[in-house]
Amino acid sequence: MRALKIAATGMLAQQMRVETISNNLANMSTTGYNPRRAEFADLHYQQMARAGTINAADGTVLPTGVQLGLGVRPSAVSVQLGQGALAQTGGDLDLAIEGNGYLEVTLPSGQTAYSRDGALKRSGDGLIVTSDGLPVSPEITVPADARAISVNADGEVYAYFNDSAEAQLLGQFLLSGFSNPKGLEALGSNLFAETEASGAPQLGNPGADGLGTLRQGYLEQSSVDAVREITELIEAQRGYELNSKVITAADQMLAATTQVR
Repeated sequence: MRALKIAATGMLAQQMRVETISNNLANMSTTGYNPRRAEFADLHYQQMARAGTINAADGTVLPTGVQLGLGVRPSAVSVQLGQGALAQTGGDLDLAIEGNGYLEVTLPSGQTAYSRDGALKRSGDGLIVTSDGLPVSPEITVPADARAISVNADGEVYAYFNDSAEAQLLGQFLLSGFSNPKGLEALGSNLFAETEASGAPQLGNPGADGLGTLRQGYLEQSSVDAVREITELIEAQRGYELNSKVITAADQMLAATTQVR
């Protein structure tokens, strides 16, 4: 009975949807997080009678035919890109990206990763790093005797010292843009990796070539909409229950068949 297998694919699909929603809800407080959406497509069809098939000697054709669907399959779990709200923190190395773009981060392997998490810190050597201690590229080192740090919208980093009234330029943050940001591979820890689907990174100054600007003292909050996630969670739960009822009904039909004498 096809209904058993079809309903099973439906239950698996709704289970994946619930798992995706639960990950979104778990990351409601994650800096710069964008929610994911599970997307599905119908499976291939069994053609019992093809539409357009000649049905009689006079040339009459079937207008629709008989096509039996065999269930559903996951087609993608895509990122719903959107600007999160900016929360003021007052931190001198808290940077929010307003608009498109990612900060470049150097992994321990030497490879480059990308992140919108601007909660930056200083290492023991004064190097600006992420919360996990990964250096931001290009590397910028803050002198130990600097009394204050200023980062403007273009990403230029200035340090102020007690013995001088003028600020000293330490370096400049750069942003990377992608033609298809949804194609980036999520690595965890708010990091992404370039893929063939995302395209090559286009490095540039903040505010140029369609890239966003930086705002010091702010962090980008998660763009998860809790109300929408809960609504979809209820819908997915109901879909799972309905598919389970189809399996129960199919089982009862099979039981009735075996009891025929």
